Amino acid sequence: MRTKIALLSATALLALGACTPGNVIDFYSPAGEALDTKDFGQATMNNVQVMTGERTAIINLSRRFADEVPSTVNFEFNKSDLDVAAQEALRQQAEWIAQYPQVTFRVYGHTDKVGSDAYNKSLGLRRARTVVAYLVSQGISKDRLEALVSYGETQPLIVTEGRERANRRTVTEVSGFIKPRDQELDGKYALFIYDEYVRSAYEEVPGVTVENNPDAAKEER
Repeated sequence: MRTKIALLSATALLALGACTPGNVIDFYSPAGEALDTKDFGQATMNNVQVMTGERTAIINLSRRFADEVPSTVNFEFNKSDLDVAAQEALRQQAEWIAQYPQVTFRVYGHTDKVGSDAYNKSLGLRRARTVVAYLVSQGISKDRLEALVSYGETQPLIVTEGRERANRRTVTEVSGFIKPRDQELDGKYALFIYDEYVRSAYEEVPGVTVENNPDAAKEER
């Protein structure tokens, strides 16, 4: 019995000795914290947005943003500085964003394939933060802008192992809406809702035309 206890104790000591500060888990930390990738709850949030119609509004607003202003800016190799063209694009973004004070945005940073994954991820994030800082300098509240996600080199527009300017970019997208109690509801937002309502009436539906839809034909007359 003593031999077995001694062997168990030795095994336990070896296991503890193999631990490093980086992989020791706090005994009092919440259950499952070590597995939390900070993405938990995203599926639930998406489902709620779909059921409430918020997801559709986000998609429609994202498309409109991309149609009306340049949502992408590009960078020189291994740089996060904004050139003249990037600054002009961001000024247009800021003017558009200022029209909808209840809408939030994310800026995604990207790089080309040159360099390590870790370095490129850091570089992409620096680019996203540079864009956010410039938008803030144009009067946009930082609370409405997020630069926490960097895709690094993993989502190239042009697949190549070499330098490619098109891949060195940031993309600004609509991410959601400020919580209702914090929203600044004004005439511009009401106008946007009205515009979207009118647009939906003219959207083409596959298989449905004025000719084979008597009600639509009646309304046209």
